[in-house]
Amino acid sequence: MESMWGDIYSTIRAEFADVPNVKELTRLLLRLTLAVVLGGVIGWERESAGKAAGLRTHMMVALGSALFVLVPLQAGVPLADMSRVLQGLTAGIGFLGAGAIIKQAKEDDIRGLTTAASIWTVAAIGVACGLGREMTAVVATVFSLVILQLLYVFKK
Repeated sequence: MESMWGDIYSTIRAEFADVPNVKELTRLLLRLTLAVVLGGVIGWERESAGKAAGLRTHMMVALGSALFVLVPLQAGVPLADMSRVLQGLTAGIGFLGAGAIIKQAKEDDIRGLTTAASIWTVAAIGVACGLGREMTAVVATVFSLVILQLLYVFKK
């Protein structure tokens, strides 16, 4: 009976061994948290502007994108082979963004393009976080907010 409990414990321990030490756990938490926070900042802007895809959507896109690159890195996939992961991610995000676009009855009245572009951008920010390019992700978020907020003023 003791052997069975020992086997169960060792199996559970082995299943959670993808984060072998505190250093890796800290790296994981930092990258995923930053992805969620930066995606949330852009999502908050979209939500406060009354757009359908807001805070939760942008946070989930950033988190998912970070995971799509972080997990293969943890598994030892060479950075050179990451291009296939990024191609699949880009295609999937394209479908999600397309769902945010609505064509109105008037031929030239299309809504949701900026939100679709923000979803696409947040995915790239999540990728940057997942790859450990935190400063790049922060700078891209600042640029995104400038585009969404400041340039909107000039549109009016």
